[in-house]
Amino acid sequence: MTEGPFLWYLNRATGLTLLVLLSVSTVLGVLAMGGRPGQGVPRFVTQHVHRNLALLSVVALIVHVVSAVLDTFVDIRWWQALLPFGASYEPLWLGLGALSLDLIGVVVVTSLVRSRLTHRRWRAVHVFSWVAWVAAVVHTIGIGTDIQQRALWAVLPTVACVLAVVAALGLRLGRLRSERDLVGSPS
Repeated sequence: MTEGPFLWYLNRATGLTLLVLLSVSTVLGVLAMGGRPGQGVPRFVTQHVHRNLALLSVVALIVHVVSAVLDTFVDIRWWQALLPFGASYEPLWLGLGALSLDLIGVVVVTSLVRSRLTHRRWRAVHVFSWVAWVAAVVHTIGIGTDIQQRALWAVLPTVACVLAVVAALGLRLGRLRSERDLVGSPS
């Protein structure tokens, strides 16, 4: 394999970049699915950017996983990156990363065959992207040496990602409550 720190730095950089991309994609996905026409950015714009960021996230995910497996600094086998159990290095944190990878893979596959699924079935599977995002955040916090060492360049974007997704979730839940109140209120 490769000697030297290049793969280690690539893995760290793609990991943090991936978390930001997944978070922004999640926020845009929430913004694209709700709201009233004519407010803010048109839905098709947020959906288009959401899909493109999700695709870019998949590319970053592939580079992140490949760099982790090829790097000789830590012994991570290819199957340990795919299966959420059985890793010898940091099994819980690596397992959460593998779980996130697997769930993202399921979401990607079902999105590629979306035209063959009912909207309800596609959405039911797409909800797993939330679980994948949570697993990715916990993986980042648990295995990320820069976060454990409290490096601001790693901690601040991670906190910002969590706050942005929590805010988007709060916005979506508020919209659902408003929609439910509108439907249930007598005219």
